[in-house]
Amino acid sequence: MIDALAAEWWKLRSVRSTFAVLGTVAAFALLCVVWSLYAAHYWDGLSQARRAMFRSAPPEQPLAIALPVCAVLLGALPVTSEYASGMIRTSLAAIPRRPVLFCAKAAVPGAAMFAAALASLAVGVVAGKAAAHGRPMRGFDASFPDHVPYLLAMAVTTGAITLMATGLAAVLRSTAGTITAGMAVLFVVPPVANLLPDPWGERVWAVLPGSLAGQMASPPGASPARDGLPPAASALLLVAYVVVALGVGARVFGRRDA
Repeated sequence: MIDALAAEWWKLRSVRSTFAVLGTVAAFALLCVVWSLYAAHYWDGLSQARRAMFRSAPPEQPLAIALPVCAVLLGALPVTSEYASGMIRTSLAAIPRRPVLFCAKAAVPGAAMFAAALASLAVGVVAGKAAAHGRPMRGFDASFPDHVPYLLAMAVTTGAITLMATGLAAVLRSTAGTITAGMAVLFVVPPVANLLPDPWGERVWAVLPGSLAGQMASPPGASPARDGLPPAASALLLVAYVVVALGVGARVFGRRDA
């Protein structure tokens, strides 16, 4: 298993797509810095009355949008690119035990995205605190330890989405198909769910993968969503999504011809 993990890590860091995805994460971390500086500059120009009503999106908000997209990309490409190029036959010749190979293909991108998400989110929050520089700006006034549970929930969800994308990629064997399906679940289904009559719209929204991080740990100062899941139930549902996606993906990967 160690050799399989080492091989997948070497392949992951030797292709340009990995650096493109991680570079996007870094760019959005920089955008968090820009957003924080803009929010502080905007706050300085407000009157005392408007400052009392000021409420900004949290400093990590740009990353909250970008990380799920990057997770789907990094989870899909190690599987679909090898099927597209035919390199999957070489991988299977080197590591004929398919369950081991599939586990390595899922674990390496998942761990990489978790680490990238956690580091970039921490940078975003630290930059926000530095830009606020003692200003009592709601959204920026919480201490860093107050942000930690939400940052961990976001990073864990990002890693989980990466694993789900790997399982889906093993089933579809198509980069375009996997990315389209992932984007649909993350960004198309939630607004469609909001069109449902109350309380069903929020109940459907609450069980979608992209909604679970904020229910496991809310951002500082945020009010919990109506009809949302308890933190423990959200975490268990996220684990269930990962187990089902990887289980189906591993079964297909182990039975279908390369």
